[in-house]
Amino acid sequence: MQLWLCPLIAFLLGSIPFGLIIARMKGIDIRQHGSGNIGATNVLRIVGKKYGITCLLLDLLKGLIPTILAISLIRFTGMKNPMALDALENHAGIFPMLTAQVFQVITGLCAILGHNYSPWVGFKGGKGIATSAGVLIAMMPAAIVILLVVWLLVFFISKYVSLASVIAALTLPVLTLWGSWFHGKIQDGTWNKPLFIFSIVIAALATWKHRSNFKRIREGTEHRFGKPKP
Repeated sequence: MQLWLCPLIAFLLGSIPFGLIIARMKGIDIRQHGSGNIGATNVLRIVGKKYGITCLLLDLLKGLIPTILAISLIRFTGMKNPMALDALENHAGIFPMLTAQVFQVITGLCAILGHNYSPWVGFKGGKGIATSAGVLIAMMPAAIVILLVVWLLVFFISKYVSLASVIAALTLPVLTLWGSWFHGKIQDGTWNKPLFIFSIVIAALATWKHRSNFKRIREGTEHRFGKPKP
């Protein structure tokens, strides 16, 4: 049951368009303003800082909650993840390692796809960065700190949220591979191959979803934080 239920919950939770809902509460259709995106960055620009931060946290939770649920309910013998909930251990299924890893990853991916392609807004959505961060906090809690540092460095240098997000996403596969090697998991054959594939997929998704931002960067029309509009 866990193998199909967790991805389903993840997609449904991920598909909730919090940015659209928050802006609607202020009488604004966020799709008609700014970049037209329903994610936290556009909400922050158009509706206000506290609404953007609220949207960011809610979008992050859309990835975090179902992924924690998956790693708590879909386990394998010897699994070690500090984010797994001990309270759900008695309800968990024990599966072969590869099966458990695949479905944990599929659950996280479904949350991101639900956000990016929400059926409630015509299979459109945000760009998945906050939701991806929630998934990674559950699956790679140490890595998220490094990715945050990368994001902040690129952002403070460029002032582009989009560029910082994509560079951080592209760093993820390298970081995943390095972490597996550093902990000796590649050497003993126990490294999480589905997680590495997942890191490549979400890096590709992030790049694809930001293609319009890169076009605006080339044209000089992309919004830069801290710089006044012409």
